Amino acid sequence: MTIQYAGIDFGTSNSTLGFIQEGKPVLLPLEGSHTDIPTALFFNFEEQTVSYGRQAKAEYIRGDEGRLMQSLKSVLGSSLVEERTAILGGRVAFKSIIGMFLKHLKQKLDTQSEACVESVVLGRPVRFVDEDDAADKAAQTTLEDMARVQGFKHISFQFEPIAAALSYEQDVTKEELVLVVDIGGGTSDFSVVRVSPEGRSKADRKDDILANTGVHIGGTDFDRVLSMAQVMPAMGYGSMTKDGKRPLPSKYYFELATWHRINYLYDPKILSELVQVRRDAMLPDAVEMLSSVIRERQGHALATYVEQAKMHLSAKETAGIQLHLEEETLKVQASVFAFNEAIFRQLEKLKQTINDALTQAGVKAEEIDTIFLTGGSTRVPALQLAVREIFPNQPFVAGDTFGSVGLGLALDASRKFQ
Repeated sequence: MTIQYAGIDFGTSNSTLGFIQEGKPVLLPLEGSHTDIPTALFFNFEEQTVSYGRQAKAEYIRGDEGRLMQSLKSVLGSSLVEERTAILGGRVAFKSIIGMFLKHLKQKLDTQSEACVESVVLGRPVRFVDEDDAADKAAQTTLEDMARVQGFKHISFQFEPIAAALSYEQDVTKEELVLVVDIGGGTSDFSVVRVSPEGRSKADRKDDILANTGVHIGGTDFDRVLSMAQVMPAMGYGSMTKDGKRPLPSKYYFELATWHRINYLYDPKILSELVQVRRDAMLPDAVEMLSSVIRERQGHALATYVEQAKMHLSAKETAGIQLHLEEETLKVQASVFAFNEAIFRQLEKLKQTINDALTQAGVKAEEIDTIFLTGGSTRVPALQLAVREIFPNQPFVAGDTFGSVGLGLALDASRKFQ
């Protein structure tokens, strides 16, 4: 099979790769039979190897010595992207690690094609960085540069919610005004798009794209908020010093709850600082639990269990979180009520961003025909209820949770490179 062009959805949590086969968009299997792959790398110090996706997470969780890198998309547009981190005996820039993951995807693509694929459409959020156009542009430039280093010569970009709309359009039977709700791991994007059977054959869709808005809130933010609200208090977050004059420093807890900041806690000086924090604490045993998590480098494991709990809360009232340490076990029972309460501010911001999209499009909520949901975090019931407050009567259509954008990017690539 020869593949001339492709679409890559490089996501905060998961990535997909789409191409055209027999005139239709399909997703390339990237890990066994899975067409999505967690955007994660594990640098195995014992074997001096690098693994990707589910295998990367499995090696880390089973306790192999090494470093897990995840949520790399979150560093695009920030100063962190140029910073170097220690892996496999050297120091590597975060942008180069992003390049390594893109290389892994391209190798899968070239193997399937039996030739070097040089043309690609990369998905991007409406905003990599909120309210900072220069940083937003820099984020796209970095992603483009890393793709070019891996051998892509012809590179284009498409907004992820527009790609999702192109995927949805393949099945419509009449013209519709659609609001695409794309809630990924790191960003939330909203687009008002006119779709139709006739639109499938149009190369230029500018007139059909009525609005694009986005905000830097996504699934990893829900994870962080859940962790801060229900997990970190078990390790002393929000408690006072024993003299009752001030709360304990919060920085350690925020970094432990934030995927791409966890590795910074493994600096030896952090444990030294926590010795003094424990001395000052009203709840020294709780701070010792925090120290144990950091000392045993279990931060990413804890974050994984928090993420799993969030997913369980989409269908259950409670979800248990347990992290087994050498001398103790951290046990927390998370509740959907507390989770919904914790993410209230994020949901209000998302509702405002949806209303901004309607204003930008010049339409009223009741003029929207369909709400198309894509992205893993659209499964959160509280989020669906928040959207339903604005659109009480419109049908919700759930797309391929992780695949809609990749399929749409493949369609966009066929229009741009055919």
